[in-house]
Amino acid sequence: MHNPMLERLLDFPVIAAVKNDEGLGRALASPSPVVFVLYGDLCGISGVVARIRDAGKLAIVHLDLIDGLAEREVSVRFLKENTAADGMISTKALLVRRAKDSGLIAVQRHFLLDSMSLENAEKHIQAGGAGAADFYEILPGVMPKIIRRFAAITDIPVIAGGMIQDKEDIVSALGAGATAVSTTRESLWFT
Repeated sequence: MHNPMLERLLDFPVIAAVKNDEGLGRALASPSPVVFVLYGDLCGISGVVARIRDAGKLAIVHLDLIDGLAEREVSVRFLKENTAADGMISTKALLVRRAKDSGLIAVQRHFLLDSMSLENAEKHIQAGGAGAADFYEILPGVMPKIIRRFAAITDIPVIAGGMIQDKEDIVSALGAGATAVSTTRESLWFT
């Protein structure tokens, strides 16, 4: 199966996660081939996505963090029809499934706060099958044992995100089985 995000991440496995316009400008100058958009609003998201696409990068919008977009299926349709976004991130399985069905790259984000949240994420993956998402992002991404465990239960690529502080964290996450890391730490976009 052709996966343009996976192909790009194999060459450079660091995803620039941006929280504001200043960070976006630096992300566009970085070698990161994929940009996670973690900010914005309904009126400006098309412009943010256009800047990313014009720079030759993939734009993946975190739907849950865009002001004015509700956590509803119509928001996925809005991204598909009114922006040039390549994909979407959400913590909501229904929205991830809808994104994938509509042809967007679908990233399911899981916050692993304790053993119960880990067990729930594992159940979700096992119940969802291979068609549930294109990528799973787990946060925090500085838990090599958990990354290894998570990657072992799915063939879907795993992204480690959150709390990535330095190059050692990147190497550790990749060594544990993550396909890539996402980080807002701008200095790591250039490693």
